[in-house]
Amino acid sequence: MKTALRNAVENAKRVIGSTGERVLPEFVVILVTIMRRYKRRFGVFPNVVRPETFNEKVLCRMLFDRRPILTKLADKYAVRNYVKQRVGEHVLPEWYAVTTNPSTIPFDDLPDEFVVKPTHGSGWVYLVPDKALLNKRELIDTCHLWLNQNYYYVDREWVYQHIQPRIVVEEFIHDGFGPVPRDYRLFVFDGKVALIRVDAGRGDDRRWSHYGRSWDKLDVPCRFKDIEGGVVPPKHLDDMVRCAEILGAGLDFVRVDMYHTQDRMYFGEITTTPVAGMLGAYPDEFNRYLGTLWKLSLR
Repeated sequence: MKTALRNAVENAKRVIGSTGERVLPEFVVILVTIMRRYKRRFGVFPNVVRPETFNEKVLCRMLFDRRPILTKLADKYAVRNYVKQRVGEHVLPEWYAVTTNPSTIPFDDLPDEFVVKPTHGSGWVYLVPDKALLNKRELIDTCHLWLNQNYYYVDREWVYQHIQPRIVVEEFIHDGFGPVPRDYRLFVFDGKVALIRVDAGRGDDRRWSHYGRSWDKLDVPCRFKDIEGGVVPPKHLDDMVRCAEILGAGLDFVRVDMYHTQDRMYFGEITTTPVAGMLGAYPDEFNRYLGTLWKLSLR
């Protein structure tokens, strides 16, 4: 079956190269794109027929899982109502503005610091730690750039394909550990948190630490160094876990990203296809372990 799938990919690549992707069904375009990208990244083709690793199951979801709920969770505007209904709005960061026209952002009414992001993508964010130093034209141009892109075409994650592009302005969260807060990424399988990854720093200074549901330190092999000194258990750990499990109930897998301060916890976002199935920070053994936790459902 692997050979047949590989041949199908190669044939489809030749068709794309000669006639353009518009003549091909969407599924074939996604299949060829992710197979070719995965092979280039890891040196082998992924098994999307009988997926075993975590990455392969992400790719399988991208190919076969078309549940509308996944698009709702990926939409940073729509997901707030999902969170409000299931958990309550007390976990949501404050929104100062929502618009489809960046020129209407009410800068004069905004606090001295805030965050700007689009609702239809991942990783796009503009931090404003000091409004007095803000280049408004640069920010507005960046927002227009976001609005004119369909994030689906970045990595073929179909969940982003039909999200209405919007720009949101929200509160800037501080947790006391640096210019940006630490990310608490809770991996939820079948409504149960199995892994909590804490991300700190950015760029070359990025560090990850891994913990279990009860904050037991996990010795996870990873290409990023551990956070120096470890991470003390968050004051609101039980609430964070409870929130993530409520949001992930009824779903085979989601990653719930949260922030934490001494005063409260904040909902960040829900990720349904992490890194578009190209997570390369872990060795194959751990990737396979994560895959065993995910009982893939393709309803």
